[in-house]
Amino acid sequence: MFTPKYPPQDTAPPATDTTPTVHTPAPIQPTQITAPAPVVPVSHRPTVQLTPGSALALAAGGGAVVLVVGAVLVSLLLAVAITGVSVAVVAVVLRLLIKDLHNHR
Repeated sequence: MFTPKYPPQDTAPPATDTTPTVHTPAPIQPTQITAPAPVVPVSHRPTVQLTPGSALALAAGGGAVVLVVGAVLVSLLLAVAITGVSVAVVAVVLRLLIKDLHNHR
């Protein structure tokens, strides 16, 4: 069940053509010296262009993400605060109970 599953091995047959091939070099022909090709300037503009509608949608999406993350963080902070207060109340009650037990002896 927990053993890895590997893809099947390549089943292509090995090449059987073992005859050596001899390549003859092409004859050298004189060439004319030409001017180098013109260099095209590289554009530093972004490839994605924002329209006003897409910019508005992007801003709204970013705002929604900020609100959701903020709500999650505030709820976590509130949960920690409530837990801290409840632990403090329990500590006070236990202290009073222990003090009361010692006074009645």
